[in-house]
Amino acid sequence: MLKDGHIHTPYCPHGTNDSLEQYVETAIRLGFSEISFTEHAPLPEGFIDTTPQQDSAMDIKDLPRYFEEIDQLKSKYKDKIKINTGLEVDYIEGFEEQTTSFLNQYGERLDDAVLSVHFLKSENSYDCLDYSPEYFGNMIQHYGSVEKIYEQYYRTLLKSINADLGPYKPKRIGHITLVKKFQKKFPAAYEFKDELMQILYCIKVNGYELDYNGAGTAKPLCREPYPPLWIAEEASKLDIPLVYGSDAHQLKDLKQGFHEMFKQQIF
Repeated sequence: MLKDGHIHTPYCPHGTNDSLEQYVETAIRLGFSEISFTEHAPLPEGFIDTTPQQDSAMDIKDLPRYFEEIDQLKSKYKDKIKINTGLEVDYIEGFEEQTTSFLNQYGERLDDAVLSVHFLKSENSYDCLDYSPEYFGNMIQHYGSVEKIYEQYYRTLLKSINADLGPYKPKRIGHITLVKKFQKKFPAAYEFKDELMQILYCIKVNGYELDYNGAGTAKPLCREPYPPLWIAEEASKLDIPLVYGSDAHQLKDLKQGFHEMFKQQIF
């Protein structure tokens, strides 16, 4: 039973125009029995996207069409593959109330979902930590060091895990080492093992799953899964469910990192 629990779609402004049906057909050909479409949910009401292109998430006006198209594919392919309607929801510190309101409105439509941190709060501003190496370099100037960014990222992750976002809060925590996306250009001085173990314990206590994300293996400045093997091993020891996610933003990304991760025999 192979599942890809983290797939994006043409509704993503920074993705491609590969159709939802093309993703389904490709997933079947690659041997998956279950997939979750988890497009970037609309950002919380009142939050202004700080990325240069302001293309971090889908437009809320597209949500009905997104749900409808997935429903049609569920019916068409019901005898070939299980398709889940999902979203990747951003946890943005200070916008918990708006995020809860969004989930309360649309949560009943979701079969699956991922809760991720992309934006870090610094005083009264927000930075998208995975936008580009250049953007991350500017963040280092602002924060004072690579390590300070890591510290803030892991603090924010803990807040996301502990946050009360209502009954429809996603139960899977997304790519918990995304901050390492540019590590080969901007290495941290240490591994933050204590912080990461605290995050794993918190995931365990809350009964959540962990997104075991292959996208980092394809990033030239990362070249490892999110999270890397040692964290996946520790999660497995704690009986935290690991759910493979390609984090595909285009057809060719489906199954990225799959073989590297599965040969470690974590699943």
